[in-house]
Amino acid sequence: AVISLSTGAVLEWALGPCRGKHTGEQALFRQLMPQLDSADIVLADRYHCNYFTAALLVERGIDLVTRQHQRRITDFRRGRRLGRRDHLVDWIRPQRPAWMDVETYETMPERLAMRETEIGGRILVTTLADAKTVTAQDIDALYGRRWQVEVDLRSIKAEMGMDILRTQSAPMVGKEIAVYLLAYNLVRALMVRAATGSGVEARALSFKGTIQLFLAFEQQLRFAGRGSIGTMTAHLLGGISLLRLPVR
Repeated sequence: AVISLSTGAVLEWALGPCRGKHTGEQALFRQLMPQLDSADIVLADRYHCNYFTAALLVERGIDLVTRQHQRRITDFRRGRRLGRRDHLVDWIRPQRPAWMDVETYETMPERLAMRETEIGGRILVTTLADAKTVTAQDIDALYGRRWQVEVDLRSIKAEMGMDILRTQSAPMVGKEIAVYLLAYNLVRALMVRAATGSGVEARALSFKGTIQLFLAFEQQLRFAGRGSIGTMTAHLLGGISLLRLPVR
């Protein structure tokens, strides 16, 4: 799934069999790439730190911030120095992988300029190459928020109850997941409305608390008259805006 860092909403998602060719996370992510917009920034874990993922994103005008893959060796004596333990280096195009056809492979650049920086004990990799505009501290602060997607996935599975799917056929599994994600996004939309009205960030509010408060208001909202629904909704949004998370 592609999840918004600012709101937590699921923007796009892909589904595949649990085994077989072209079913891994990277294959599913390649299906979602055309849905991304130019100037987007993809924040991903080190599993997606590879040449072809970066090249396909750059081709669409999309930047990547990730952690260096454990198998790739980083030598800060090479490349163009941008700062202490911060450099710009050319990645050489590897051999054609089995999943890529010859025509697509030939369109891939032979070299890819990647920025590698070490900060906070970890090596980060990005296509944001301008060190004057984006400092190493900026990259580290952004990558520090990557863990938020794990919290979002936990919320989808645990708080929404999607940890166990009850349908049996593949088409019905897809529909069941789609309905769960629809409900999840509706809760996120409610949080954004509450946050916008009170001048706080949507990420600063509790997802679980929002669900609990909405369920507490559910019967009153269901049977509220036309004249009182607006006032009751305002009270609900005001209550959600008070569900501030502690600084973690």
